[in-house]
Amino acid sequence: MIPAKSFFSRLAVVVVSLFLLTAACNSAEASGFALIEHNVSGLGNAYAGAAATAEDGSTIYFNPAGLTRIKGTQAMAAAHVIIPSAKFINQGSTLLGGTTALRGSDDNGGAVAFVPNTYVSHQLSNQVFLGLGINAPFGLKTEYSNDWVGRYHATMTDMMSVNVNPTIAYKVSDAFSVGAGMSVQYIKVRYDSMIDFGFLLGSPQNSDGSVSNKGDGFGFGYNLGVLVEPTDKTRLGIAYRSRVKHKLDGDANFSGVPAPIAAGALFKNTGIKADVTLPDTLSFSAYHELHPQWAVMADVTWTNWSLFKEVRIRYDNPSQPDGVTTNIWNDSWRYSLGLTYTPKPAWKLRAGVAFDQSPVRDPEHRTPRIPCEDRFWTALGVSYAPTKTMTLDAGYVHIFVKDPKVNLQATNTNENRLRGNLIGSFDASVNIISAQARISF
Repeated sequence: MIPAKSFFSRLAVVVVSLFLLTAACNSAEASGFALIEHNVSGLGNAYAGAAATAEDGSTIYFNPAGLTRIKGTQAMAAAHVIIPSAKFINQGSTLLGGTTALRGSDDNGGAVAFVPNTYVSHQLSNQVFLGLGINAPFGLKTEYSNDWVGRYHATMTDMMSVNVNPTIAYKVSDAFSVGAGMSVQYIKVRYDSMIDFGFLLGSPQNSDGSVSNKGDGFGFGYNLGVLVEPTDKTRLGIAYRSRVKHKLDGDANFSGVPAPIAAGALFKNTGIKADVTLPDTLSFSAYHELHPQWAVMADVTWTNWSLFKEVRIRYDNPSQPDGVTTNIWNDSWRYSLGLTYTPKPAWKLRAGVAFDQSPVRDPEHRTPRIPCEDRFWTALGVSYAPTKTMTLDAGYVHIFVKDPKVNLQATNTNENRLRGNLIGSFDASVNIISAQARISF
């Protein structure tokens, strides 16, 4: 076992290096809002049993109590390439009043992204285990052209996160472990759209400008977990991750403002503020070994998305009204089942399915920034251990997305007045290709 002093020296180097790597790579964040892609071993099972499996250091994220199953010292890193598609099909979008069609082409807002994560764990004694994880628990990127039909609602939306999660676990008995961790979380958000200045000048869609809102901030949270092992073949896990509140500061930059409007007090470059609360989650997981070669697992996870009511950008310019997008999301549930087959000690073959409920339940509150709907996962994975101290993992997921419908209506008083009535649907799907390496010391 590595001495604690040596372990923490190595840990400091790993943390700094991988934090910089994660921050750089996450500038091209994944499509979607909550990310579950925090390892590759679990991805092959569609993350079924994630809070009970405790197969590698990623249990730091999924259930810190699982650290008591990771003997010695382990370091691991994973990378996911997420390939989303979100093709919008216009179905009668119009300006305010509903008599003039919104001009512009259909577009695909999906953007390919790279999402890394890394974990280091260390057995301090027979009962105490330490860990550190760096990952991206939330991410969002959709990107449309400046002349697409929904440009007044959204062009670029980009949210990246970096979460640093030190943890500790305690083995109370052979059958019961507890764990806890702290999250230090950084998020950076970009929120762009075109503005129909022609509408304000009496000639709609003939004088487009734009606004780019950018802000960032830090927040803090925690995670807790319990792992119960009633037999050496069965594990049950419960894990909770707290909500994290962020206060963002940044800038708004307007461009293409016509001279008659630029002479007034509105649409001036200014500082901005926004509050974002990222939701808490609660997971229940089970793992059971049917046979030395076969294991099954299941998971149910609740996410508190009802916290997400609106996006409100407050401008430092007192003449500029708040920029508001109403969301009205609901809590959501994710259900997954997985199967692992071990034909030889060095090999594991994995499969899994999952149903991921959308927090957006109606077209009136579904925006092109986050065109989410119910999703069905199919997952495959493989693990290979070329040596006793190294394991390599690979996985592939295809996500079938129920076609998201959008019906955003404009009135004389609501936030869509200048944006227009956006009516249509998305043809959506996601592919994920992932790889991981873990080394034990």
